[in-house]
This record gives sequence, C-alpha cells and structure tokens, in this order.
Amino acid sequence: MPTHEVTNQPTVLADYDVAQDATLLTALHAFGAGWAENEVHEVGRLAGAGHVAEMARIVNDNPPVLRTHDRFGNRIDEVEFHPYWHELMRLALSQGLHAAAWRTPRRTAQTARTAKFFVWGQAEAGHLCPVSMTYAVVPALRHAPELAARFEPLLESSDYDFGLRDPETKRGLIAGMSMTEKQGGSDVRATTTTATPDGHDIFCIVGHKWFTSAPMSDIFLVLAQAPRGLSCFCVPRVLPGGERNAIRLQRLKDKLGNRSNASAEVEYEGAVGWLVGEEGHGVRTIMEMVCATRLDAMTSSAASMRWGAVQAVHHARNRRAFGALLVDQPLMANVLADLVVESEAATLLSLRLAAATDHAAAGDDAEAAFRRIALPVGKYWICKRAPAHAAEALECLGGNGYVEESQMPRLYRDAPLNSIWEGSGNIAALDVLRSMATRPETVDAFLDEVLTAAGEDARLDRAVEAVRKEVVDAGDLSVRARRIAERMALVLQGSLLVRHGAPSVADAFMSSRLDGDRGGAFGDLPASVDLRTVLERAAVDAGSTPRGLPGSGSGGTSWSTGTRRARPESIG
Repeated sequence: MPTHEVTNQPTVLADYDVAQDATLLTALHAFGAGWAENEVHEVGRLAGAGHVAEMARIVNDNPPVLRTHDRFGNRIDEVEFHPYWHELMRLALSQGLHAAAWRTPRRTAQTARTAKFFVWGQAEAGHLCPVSMTYAVVPALRHAPELAARFEPLLESSDYDFGLRDPETKRGLIAGMSMTEKQGGSDVRATTTTATPDGHDIFCIVGHKWFTSAPMSDIFLVLAQAPRGLSCFCVPRVLPGGERNAIRLQRLKDKLGNRSNASAEVEYEGAVGWLVGEEGHGVRTIMEMVCATRLDAMTSSAASMRWGAVQAVHHARNRRAFGALLVDQPLMANVLADLVVESEAATLLSLRLAAATDHAAAGDDAEAAFRRIALPVGKYWICKRAPAHAAEALECLGGNGYVEESQMPRLYRDAPLNSIWEGSGNIAALDVLRSMATRPETVDAFLDEVLTAAGEDARLDRAVEAVRKEVVDAGDLSVRARRIAERMALVLQGSLLVRHGAPSVADAFMSSRLDGDRGGAFGDLPASVDLRTVLERAAVDAGSTPRGLPGSGSGGTSWSTGTRRARPESIG
C-alpha cells in the first residue's frame, strides 16, 4: 500500500489575475484612473503567472554577488545577478512601473502607476527597489533642468538596458540613492562625504556611504558637504565618453530579507558629481525623491498584506481540520477576515495618496498639503503593520507556512524592510509632527479629508473628534508621536473605507479599530461582523498548470531546482 499518497493539501495558487481585487479596482475608478483598468489587469495576469512565481523563488535563492576585480587584478566593481532578476526588471519596466508615469499626459498617471506597482509587488519585492528609485529620481532631478533634459527621457524609457556604459549611449537608465553614512544613519546632516568644486556645477566627491540602494544603477543622487553646506549631486557610474567614475563597491550587505536585491557600502574616491538644485539645499532637493519612495514603500507593504491574505485564505479554503474546512472554523475565519480588513484599509490609503500626488503635481495646494502630512502618517502605519500581518498569515498555513517552499518565510523576512527604508518608524512619526509645526495648513487639509465622511458612521465621528483634539494639543507631542500617527492613520483609513470600501469591511474596521477594546493580535473581530462576506473578497482560484520559465522549454527551470547557488550572469 502506498504510504505517501498526498491528500488534504491545497493546490498551488498560480496563473491567476492578481488584479482581481475589488478594493483595488474600486479605488482605481474612485480616484480617477479607471482608464487604466485594462493595463492593471495585464500586469495582474503577469504577476499571478506560475512562471513568474518560480522566477521570484529562484532569484531569492540565488542572491547577487559582488565582483570587485577581474582575474587580472583590475578593479571592476560589478554586481552579478541571476538572469531571472534581469527578466523581472525587464518585465517591470516594460509595464511602465518606473519613471514612465512622468511622461504620461493623463492627470491620474501616478494613481494608475501605483495600482500597477501594487499588483506587480505581489510577484517579487526585491527588484522593486531599483524600479522605485528610478521612478522617484525624476522630480528631484528636475531641480537641475540641464541634467533632467539629458537623463529624464532615458529614465522614462521602457527598455531595460543593463550594463556599465556611458549612460547617454544606453536605451534606458536605472537610478539609485546614496545618502546613509555610518556615523549618521537617518541623521543625514551628519554627512562627512565632501564635494569640492571642480568646474561649473561639477564637483569632486570623496567619502563613504554605509548603505546605498541599488548599487548597480547607472546614476545616483548623492548627499555631500559642499562649501556652502549639504548638497545633492547626480553621480554617474560611467562618465561621458565611457570612463568609469571613481566609485568603489566595498561589499554587499548581508540582509535579513530583500535577498534578491543588492545593497552596498560605497566609497567615492574623487568621483565626478553634478550639482542638483541649490548648493547648501541638498536635503530639500533629495526629499523630492524620498517622498516618492515613501509612497512606494507603503504601497509595497500594502501589496505584501494582500498577497499574504490571499495565500492564507486560499490555504484555508482547501484544507480540512477537525471535520471541516479551515475557512469554516469560526476562530480561523475571524483571523483570516481580520487580515483581509487590514489589507483593504492599506490598499485604499495607498491609492488615495497616489491620487494626492497626481493632484499636487497639477497644482492643487490643498491636495499638496494633505499629501505632506498623510504620506508620513500612511508610511508609518502601513509599514509598521506589515510584519505582524505577515507573521499571522504565515501562521495560518501552520508548519507548511514555516517551510521555505511556501514562500511565506520570504514574505516574513521582507516585511520589516519598508518600515526602516526612507525613515524608520520614529522618523516618520516625528515627520508628522514637523508637518504640523511648520505647515499648520496640513492639519486642516487632513481634517477636511476625514470629515468628508462625517455623519456616515458614529464610531468614525467619535474617533475623528478625539484625533482633532489630540493634534491641536499645545503641549509637547514628541513623546506621543507614534500614537498620534497611528490614530491619524486609523481615522483616515476608516474614512476611506466608509466612502469607498465594502460595507462589511468598513463595519469590521470600525468595530475593531475605532470602537471598543481591541486586542493586540489578529482575530479580534466582534461577533457582529459578517465574516463570510469579508473572506469572499480574498478568495482567488488558481488557473491552469504553471507554465515553463523563459528559456526552459515547456517544463521546469533551466537554472536551479533547489537552494544551491546557480551560476549568475556576468554583467556589471
């Protein structure tokens, strides 16, 4: 008799449309980007494809490798990636998930791009870092019109053209950011890297950066101390004419998660840099980039929540325990529904802030003020909730979820990153207070937004009034910055759910987040919540058998079938 017949195991969730997400599509239309729905579905079908999931697994099993020298001893400073990394990058850029949104004439191009970024983020998170940097560099680079004219068309190109060459000879460019130093961390004003004038708007950059995002990029925005103070510079890896700039990659960081992506310590040994913006105003200039990457950080965390909730619900709909499907066990249903509620609130807030970005770019001062305060609020809360959400989603799969093959451990390892990236929790929360202190109109804009739903739900009305009293408190708020940011995030999410969410989800959110005594773990929805209706919003069915990978014929992979390192592609 066979002893290993497989029964009571769920099927692989593959070949489905990730964009079949009612909350996402509702927000897309509500915020004026319904014209992009077909494009979002195109990305969704790609993100849910079995062969893309397999590529994502393999690039995380085979992280990038730094090659500092060639076999003759020449310094080369190249990063080698698995070929599937390059394929994921090619797909992302071909779908316009990078800077392409800046060239789209539609008023709601950023909202559409964020929706696609959210969908594609459920395929693989690591390669989103250079995609996001390339998106975010454009508004900062526009502080140097001559540089923007040279590089923006290449940053917006849908062609992925990897390799170390003169940037102006390439079909497309990737951008990175280089700010953090050992002695400063988030305190960038402690920067010791120097920039010495060497011609008109040309500087010689000398110093060490402790954490540089996407070190294989073509150009970087770098902070350095110039004669007139901390300034922002555009530093290419290859100079015009083809000579390599004096940028040395010291080592790649061995990170908890985000394994497929390279992050490095970088030495600038007299590198050429071009001034971006006014000398002495580098923080203000580079904050244009940081704001855009903060939007992507929270969107990526929202995407991870959606992926985790869908995986957990799929498992529970297809596995039985104690005489019933897991999804029909009351306590498990409560946990799963709570995960879905958290996910949908995060999705709505991400799309709303993308819409504010669109309106602010069009000259809407009220939306710009709202974005100024709501972006750090949302970044703080959504990114802070993602790790707990990932842990609970993993637990829903039991021991299977703790095994690498499920990909839930990757979700769990990746989850804390966005809370640290572009300002940790304390930095984001304090930025909310800074906005209140320096731009009081942002508080008015925030209250105007949440009060749009006034009278729709008494629980929300009470919570908004409590927040209003707290934010106008004349005392020292810094010690309570996290609490203030959290309460602001919750009333903002509640207001959005009342206006744009499913009634069942909005009711569950009000009952558990804004009313009563909520516990510290997921699975604390009150008995009045319609769990089944909430769970249906994350019920996704797999399609056909996963297809083969690029270059592998109709069968399996051509590079790796396990955790042993596969041969990387030798491209710098």
